[in-house]
Amino acid sequence: MNLDDTIVAIATPPGRGGIGVVRLAGADAMAIALPMLRFKHALEPGRAIFAELIEPERCDAGALARGQASVASELDSESTAHQSRPWAAVPQPQRIDEVVVTYFAKPHSYTTDDIVEISAHGSPVVLRHVVELALARGARLAEPGEFTMRAFLNGRIDLAQAEAVRDLIESQTLYQAKVAAQQLEGALSRRLQPIKQRLVELIAMLEAGVDFAEDDVSVLPSDQILQRIMALRQPLQELSGSFTFGKIVHQGLTLAIVGRPNVGKSSLFNCLVERERAIVTATPGTTRDLVSETVAIGGIPVQLVDTAGIRRALDEAESIGIRKSMEALADADLVLVIFDCSQAITEEDLELMKQASRRPAILVENKRDLCSSEFPSVSSQLPRVMTSAVTGEGITELRSEILRHIAGDSGLDMEAGFLTNVRQESLVNSSLAALDAASAAIGNRVPHEMLLLDLYNALRPLDQITGATTTDDILNLIFSTFCIGK
Repeated sequence: MNLDDTIVAIATPPGRGGIGVVRLAGADAMAIALPMLRFKHALEPGRAIFAELIEPERCDAGALARGQASVASELDSESTAHQSRPWAAVPQPQRIDEVVVTYFAKPHSYTTDDIVEISAHGSPVVLRHVVELALARGARLAEPGEFTMRAFLNGRIDLAQAEAVRDLIESQTLYQAKVAAQQLEGALSRRLQPIKQRLVELIAMLEAGVDFAEDDVSVLPSDQILQRIMALRQPLQELSGSFTFGKIVHQGLTLAIVGRPNVGKSSLFNCLVERERAIVTATPGTTRDLVSETVAIGGIPVQLVDTAGIRRALDEAESIGIRKSMEALADADLVLVIFDCSQAITEEDLELMKQASRRPAILVENKRDLCSSEFPSVSSQLPRVMTSAVTGEGITELRSEILRHIAGDSGLDMEAGFLTNVRQESLVNSSLAALDAASAAIGNRVPHEMLLLDLYNALRPLDQITGATTTDDILNLIFSTFCIGK
């Protein structure tokens, strides 16, 4: 990737809207943008200036044709009306649109390059034409994520922060956005920094002992080396454990609602969704297929799955529905096992509880409004919540219990930073494995020269999390998942 190129892309989502933004970044951003703009006031860094988008007075027809072809191959083909327009110079430049132009002078910009952002009306034809004009004057169409990659390669952000940009764009809830914003501010990088610093200090001490043994440089005793390694493992283990919650924050989880027919599964489903999403009748076995809906509980996206009542099937359709229910139970991250507390527990209830105990589960004693006595005792270690889908009793407590299962008892603080993707978790686990190998080497009285190899193997994965040492293949894989224009 050539960092000297000036790149251009539409930075807003495809389609029509009130505003659309075209972004140019690079040394020639101003030279490319100015001929297509007519200002009423001087353009200043860091200020939004009103301008008119115009046809440039002079334009190389061949270059513009190449620009058109490049855009057509990369952008949507929503409109082709512009392809046949003549490009001859005109005495007075014609106005195409009224725009707002913002100029960010290097190094005070997102990529640390000169950046010009043209905010026009959100017509795909207009935005596409701006890109074509920029390409005709020497810009190059940006690759997916290239603006953020430039920010990373120019040292403005590290790799963990770059991944947080993608997480922020993909956020479905406000809590996800807040977590991504904390990561973007460097929460994970700050958490890693002292661990890396202590590891580097240990490596430096051992290197000094090996390189300057003839100068009587003291070498740490084995017990002190082991103690330092153990001190490194503890925060890394805690960081690795944070992925359980970080993955859920990033991806959400699936929650299956299971139980016998007519225990109130669909009614509870509607209460959690807060609308009449599933059909509810007094006839047992109304639900024959899976009904799903995604809601936010504590800011975490939760896909609720309402299932068919589990019992001995009366017909083929119900049999298929029950099989799907069991599959949903097996695949869910969390299971709500619903009981009717106004009735005695049946063998089917007990069997269902046994099945659910193999997964993280919550027992829900529904129809509390019909219970005249305590629900019969069942030998189970699963947490219980008493609810009434009719009165709404216990729904708040049920949401809290679901959230407790999501977050656990770790009390994770999003400002402390945690792992949010498999790449980061894999690298932390690789570092832990290398530290384990170093501990074993100490027990086997391995020379410090060999011990240093394990310590360097522990340091390299931590560098890869922030991008201090990362191959081009990994960078391309990460940034290829970004959208064009970011």
